[in-house]
Amino acid sequence: MLQGFINFFKEPPAKPVTMSEEEVKKTYKHFRLRIFYSSFIAYVIFHICRKNIAVALPAMGADLNLSNTELGLLGSTLYVTYGIGKFINGVIADKSNVRTFLPTALILSAICNICFVISATVITPGHVSFFGLPSASVLLWVMAFFWGANGWFQSCGFPPVAKSLSYWFSNSERGTKWSLWSTSHQIGVFSSVMISGIVIDKFGWRAAFYIPAIICIITGLWLFDRLRDKPQSLGLPDVEKFREEPVAVKSDTEEEKDERTYFQIFKEHIICNLIIWMLAIAYIFVYIIRFGTEDWLVKYLVEVKGDTLTIASSKLSSLALVGAFGAILAGIISDKIYRGNRTPINIVFLICLILSLLAFACNETGALDYVYAAMIGMFTAGPQMLIGGLCAVESSSKKVASASIGFTGIFGYVGAALSSSGTGIVVDKFGWNGAIAFWMISTMICVVICTVLLIYEKRRKKA
Repeated sequence: MLQGFINFFKEPPAKPVTMSEEEVKKTYKHFRLRIFYSSFIAYVIFHICRKNIAVALPAMGADLNLSNTELGLLGSTLYVTYGIGKFINGVIADKSNVRTFLPTALILSAICNICFVISATVITPGHVSFFGLPSASVLLWVMAFFWGANGWFQSCGFPPVAKSLSYWFSNSERGTKWSLWSTSHQIGVFSSVMISGIVIDKFGWRAAFYIPAIICIITGLWLFDRLRDKPQSLGLPDVEKFREEPVAVKSDTEEEKDERTYFQIFKEHIICNLIIWMLAIAYIFVYIIRFGTEDWLVKYLVEVKGDTLTIASSKLSSLALVGAFGAILAGIISDKIYRGNRTPINIVFLICLILSLLAFACNETGALDYVYAAMIGMFTAGPQMLIGGLCAVESSSKKVASASIGFTGIFGYVGAALSSSGTGIVVDKFGWNGAIAFWMISTMICVVICTVLLIYEKRRKKA
């Protein structure tokens, strides 16, 4: 039984190339498109079982009598387990079958969402004691457990996608393709916010977890049919050979022939790689601002600007939707203008993000909130896509592509946990102006780190 379980997730072996040149072109064309849209849809759907809590926070807090600090701590459980899981699952994904690994994680995430909301139905806050603890405390910890478990399975989503994009698309096209795919983050948040807002308005906050869970289970079953592992598992040559592209670093074929152990490659390209470490530290502060705005903006708009839940949700959706264009823009500019140098565009976007946050906080015209929220989304999405994603992959090796994403990801979700619990604590102690200051200072620190990275990269090239 155990062997059957291992074989289900084990990476399929490479097959010899026996197809004709015409068959190779036809097969590559078919599966490149299929892998791309399947990975895109998968990550959109992952978000609806993760970001639904952002819209549910005001109703959850009122119904379960939870403070901002308690809500923040509850949200942090996902980010802690997601960060740790993204690294561990990144290492596992490098040696796993994308076709089975990713859909299974999506279905298990859906089950955690269902258990999360059932616990709030079975355990009701009141004066009842469980083993000497008030029911409200027990409920908080049970919900935190299931939301943390959800974070672990959510962390299984990105690493196999990073592996797929690295193997199915070559270096000359990867910046554009990666940026196009990365819009799944923003479209996922947009979809989650819109679905959750409508569902909560009509059926209550619990339905914002049940309905997305059903969608995730159906999508997971569909992905079992759509996804495939590396091109070599289908008897195809590596992508550089298919596209006839000379590369400055090792090609896929050379990397496949590398006789070093996985740990040796991991140590060289990740543990002893100064650029990866700088990217990882910068990612902490990118995620503080990313999840600070995504998770708390609805509550901010309701409490500070007096918006209804529907209007606040629509403003958050503009942040997510326009953020998609920011990711595309950052990828294209870094490819076409900076010729693959990603750091300058990160610095430009982060400076614009600081100005957008300031404008949003000072704005008193409701309609302009949509514009400033959209700008926040756009200037966050670019660095979020590049720093911990594409930059990490390009600074390492394809054989540890998932692990490099996981390594920067674990730092990113340290930032996410700091953002969730930190924002809640700051709001309770200093009000919402304190939260805005917290996000802006984090962005400034990230600018400093990226500037140091830019100087280091220039000196390295000269040397």
